[in-house]
Amino acid sequence: MKFSHKLSDAIHILAYVDIYKDDDLSSKAIALSVESNPSLIRRLMSTLSKAGLLTTRPGTVSPELGRAASEITVYDVYEALGKEDLLHIDDKTNPKCIVGGNIQQTLDSVYDKVQSAAENVMGAVTLQSIIDDILVRKSKRQTAE
Repeated sequence: MKFSHKLSDAIHILAYVDIYKDDDLSSKAIALSVESNPSLIRRLMSTLSKAGLLTTRPGTVSPELGRAASEITVYDVYEALGKEDLLHIDDKTNPKCIVGGNIQQTLDSVYDKVQSAAENVMGAVTLQSIIDDILVRKSKRQTAE
């Protein structure tokens, strides 16, 4: 099973914009960091801008966070991307089988609890805490080298 990495990429973009605020913030530069293509980065940046998490100015390469990193949560980013369910139930099971005929309703309640718990945790994690962790890890790597 493969999950979308849009959330990870969107958080990556926001962290990059904050950490590299005085450097090249072009979609090409950000795409090199994400190891993606600039058009995908521009689409994600547009989505983040529409949600107020990022501000951009037409004709310039100077995106900025729409509010302080300490005021942006992972849930905010997740919500900006459309709140896609984290877990998906296979709807093509055999209804004549005891398991196949009942697994979907059983997993519905379990997955609802998992979704709710995940959203609560996402709401408690700020972009600032992610940026801080990135910088601590960078410092530790430099010290180890």
